[in-house]
Amino acid sequence: MKISRRDIITGAVGAIAGVTGTALATLALKPSSEANVTSAVSFRIENSFRVVEANGLPGHEIGDFPNQHDPIAIKSQQHRLRMPVRPVHSNEPIPIDMWWFGVAVNGIPFDPSGPFWNGDVSSGWQFEVLHPANSMALGIDRNNAHTQGPGMYHYHGLPAGLLARLVSENPSGVMQLVGYAADGYPIYGPECPATPNDLKSPPRRLRSSYRMADVKRANGPGGRPDGRFVEDHVYDREYGDLDECNGRFGPTPEFPNGIYYYVLTDSFPYIPRFYRGQPDKSFQHGPPPGVSAPIPPELRNYRGV
Repeated sequence: MKISRRDIITGAVGAIAGVTGTALATLALKPSSEANVTSAVSFRIENSFRVVEANGLPGHEIGDFPNQHDPIAIKSQQHRLRMPVRPVHSNEPIPIDMWWFGVAVNGIPFDPSGPFWNGDVSSGWQFEVLHPANSMALGIDRNNAHTQGPGMYHYHGLPAGLLARLVSENPSGVMQLVGYAADGYPIYGPECPATPNDLKSPPRRLRSSYRMADVKRANGPGGRPDGRFVEDHVYDREYGDLDECNGRFGPTPEFPNGIYYYVLTDSFPYIPRFYRGQPDKSFQHGPPPGVSAPIPPELRNYRGV
């Protein structure tokens, strides 16, 4: 059974508002036996790389695709990605641009990028997909995901169905490993130890360190920042728990001696927009440089207020 269009809308908005550990059950998505969402994925080590091969189907219930705002049916893919087992740390954050940020443990790509204002990359204004108005226009389901191109399903934020499955499989887990980034660093769900260097400290939901800008947009769409655009957000290191790459250093169950790791959060950036290490080119997807992703009719010619 698929999720209804009503669930798509309420789920996407609910996920943006934030989901506590106990409230996650309200978004729990039971693994589906339907062939069109049966996941096939493998992770293995080849020389100095972690290699992922997947059919691009999530193994959990999804929204109705095609739908009024996303006309593309989900289809099996042939994903083959790799990332270094030993990440190469970068002194400066590396923008992900239109690359995939990483891949989930079920083989679904993490791709937070969206179309640009007026379809113009040179404008410097990129729509934030998980803003409520944008997510509806783009047909986002309550896994914060949708399809594009050849029927590729991908996540733009917290993968609710996957997280629910991982929590049910390991309810006492301190952290949930949800995937790996293109640079090889691990990606975890929002519940992490309160103290970064103490794996036994009580877990809590970590906060992003991005906040809404407090000055009017100087150009482009105009108007006051409301989260509709990526550029409406600014990094403030005193605001939350994580760095500008939405990560931090510390021990994890899989890396008890400590490692840099990313965290998916309830608020912007949801999925990180910068790499802390050097990404592998197998994650270079999306439109060619300088070309915007397709923009839906509802977002064309937008003007701020």
